[in-house]
Amino acid sequence: MHAGIPVGVHVLFEREGGILLMRRAGTGFFDGLFSLPGGHVEPGESLARTAVREMREELGIDIDPAELANMGVVHRRSDTNRVDFFLRAKAWSGEPHICEPGKCDALGWFARDELPVNTVAYVRDALAAGDGPWLLELGW
Repeated sequence: MHAGIPVGVHVLFEREGGILLMRRAGTGFFDGLFSLPGGHVEPGESLARTAVREMREELGIDIDPAELANMGVVHRRSDTNRVDFFLRAKAWSGEPHICEPGKCDALGWFARDELPVNTVAYVRDALAAGDGPWLLELGW
């Protein structure tokens, strides 16, 4: 992967009530839209370590990296030419809650076939691709 391409990690949490989505707020990036929790890979950080760090920061939950499974990858043409990895959390400890109210103003569990209308388009596409593994190239 080219060092200049931003890399993101999104984590799917699933339980009987559906999948966990958070509504972005105050970030300047997709504010007002629902997305899977996630964040940017920091220099020297693995995908799994990014997921563990971001979920602790955003949701106050802990994940063992061994409990993460690959779903797929989205390479999307956007203003940044970005690559996003989608991982499934098979298990976690703690109850997800908003830990960064300046970046998220709502959390909810939604059925995969009843996502909010205001869901980020590439996240919607990734969820529609199924359990994977898959590779989506969007916007090219």
